[in-house]
Amino acid sequence: MKAASTAPTPVLPGMRTPKEIFRELRNYLAGQFVGATRDEALLDELLKCLFCKLYVETGKAGPPPAGIDALALAKWVRALFGKVREDFADVYDQGVEILLSPEAIFTVFKACDFSLIDSHSDPIGDAFEVFAGSESRGKSGQFFTPRSVTDFLVQAMNPKAGELVIDPACGAGGFLTSTTRHFLDAGVTPAKVASLAERTIFGIDKDSYLTKLARIHLSLLTGGHPNIEFGDSIAMQTLEGESLWERLPEGGVDVVLTNPPFGSRIVAASPDVMRTLEIARKWRLDPEDQILKPTRELQNRVPPQVLFVERCLSLLKPGGRLGMVLPESVLSNKSYRYLVQYLRNEADIQGVIGMPEALFKTSGKGGTHTKTCLLLARRLGGRTRRTKRVFMAEAKWCGQDSRARTIEKNDLPEIASNWSSHVRRNGLVQSPLGFTVGDADIRNNVLRPRYYDPQIDSDLAKLKRSHNLYRFGDLIEDGTVTWKTGHEVGKLAYGTGDIPFIRTSDISNWELKADPKHGLSEDYYSKLSSKQDVQPLDILMVKDGTYLIGTCAIVTEHDSRIVYQSHLYKIRVLKDKHGLNPFLLLAALSCDVVRRQIRAKQFTQDIIDSLGQRIAELVLPIPKAAARRETITKMVRESIYARVKARNIAEQARGMIDSVR
Repeated sequence: MKAASTAPTPVLPGMRTPKEIFRELRNYLAGQFVGATRDEALLDELLKCLFCKLYVETGKAGPPPAGIDALALAKWVRALFGKVREDFADVYDQGVEILLSPEAIFTVFKACDFSLIDSHSDPIGDAFEVFAGSESRGKSGQFFTPRSVTDFLVQAMNPKAGELVIDPACGAGGFLTSTTRHFLDAGVTPAKVASLAERTIFGIDKDSYLTKLARIHLSLLTGGHPNIEFGDSIAMQTLEGESLWERLPEGGVDVVLTNPPFGSRIVAASPDVMRTLEIARKWRLDPEDQILKPTRELQNRVPPQVLFVERCLSLLKPGGRLGMVLPESVLSNKSYRYLVQYLRNEADIQGVIGMPEALFKTSGKGGTHTKTCLLLARRLGGRTRRTKRVFMAEAKWCGQDSRARTIEKNDLPEIASNWSSHVRRNGLVQSPLGFTVGDADIRNNVLRPRYYDPQIDSDLAKLKRSHNLYRFGDLIEDGTVTWKTGHEVGKLAYGTGDIPFIRTSDISNWELKADPKHGLSEDYYSKLSSKQDVQPLDILMVKDGTYLIGTCAIVTEHDSRIVYQSHLYKIRVLKDKHGLNPFLLLAALSCDVVRRQIRAKQFTQDIIDSLGQRIAELVLPIPKAAARRETITKMVRESIYARVKARNIAEQARGMIDSVR
């Protein structure tokens, strides 16, 4: 397999990209097109013109006469569209016309000076993203899949000409068009690709507008008539109740490539359909072999991304390949461990690639920050055997920023190269952009790449000579430390007194910085003080949130009359064992290698991240040399009490302003 071609044809200085052109046309058409302002209607008109442009590029029609004016060009385009309508009756009904004014048609043709059949570009995908790829799609859990991802997964699955490929949540056809470009890059002739689009490439979507757009998308890129079905791929039937299984080849397909809609509030299937799916049942731990297994009882509601996992595997023939986008939470959170168990039962998991949060952002507040992973797997059965080592990688950059603007930084090409080395057994050099984890080393059905960061293990190994490495859970078990979480009091308690209520935002740089607006009354304090038992030299550590998780502060005798919230741990050193004391522990919890462990072990829970009980998995490096431990302890103590002194001096200065003397 060759490395993924994730970059479009270079744009020369001064040249506009198709996406830039479409943005200008979108603004122009919104002001000029009388009778419609919705982006979908504007896109329909643009695509009619692009179909005519395709006929010119492919030689099905000659170019318009040179020097033609707007009125004559519009007449020529409308006549040509009549032929398009006849040739593509599966896309355009009889009687459909181009509704743009002659001036608008002229402007579109003049602006679109790029090639539609360039195998390294996807201008139709760019048009969809500009006109209809943001808020309107996100409301139903659908988000435009960036081309860097569709190209990567296609290259990773490496479909061969003649193999059957399907996207059961095809949207506007991004994965399917990447597949056609993959064939063209492999030397397949355009005529053969058009034939393949009709015989071996399939798509399903339950959005009628998107299925039409996908047909246009593939038709424009291939000149063929693709198999795009309007229906429910979870139920595998059309909206009229006809079976979609009958429209697919018997025995299953070779490759499934998809980015299913995701969202916990989306009703993905009826109870009757859910009864046919093993993944829709409640799963419980078998006490004998300690493996999660399905029961006969159905779950109340199952998110679509979960149901799609089983549907995708059911579409594949034994040994068939799956390339799928999934929220990272379903591959890591405790509530979805049954899904990973199902995957491990039914498929050979070959690779998991973590993607940055910016992947599905569009612009401003558009899109979603949901962190996703790319899953690479094969359906078990036939001669397919389990992979002994799972390829993993964590991409920091995906070729776009959090506003969907194209940037040079893109880790996917290097990850693709590392994946190729892994598949070919060419000696993969372990790094965050490509490493392997033994199948037996997968812990607690967690398939999140960050959880297995090889750089952390390497750095901890380097510290073994000079440090003792203590697992936090072992320190708890041997009685060295203890930890507990706080309580919530509710907003009505805020401002009722001057007892500080410590929240995650009140912890910074080892200090407690209580906001007086959230002070509690003595009544609240008396109800919680014995339960919380806050003492000087206790450490408060942020447990939930995002970027603040792991932030620590130490309680001194000057601020021990507090109440702390449930999103914080209270950690206490019970006895001086292993040379550990509160100040040394504070430094250890704040050091770089531990902070990176915290980042690797914080999982998304609903809308926030949480470290949870995985705090017990943290490995703390404590210097073996007593003199070094004493030096660190002294430095931390002096730092803490110097700030206490500075804070007291500041309070005295403020008090002197109010003094009558």
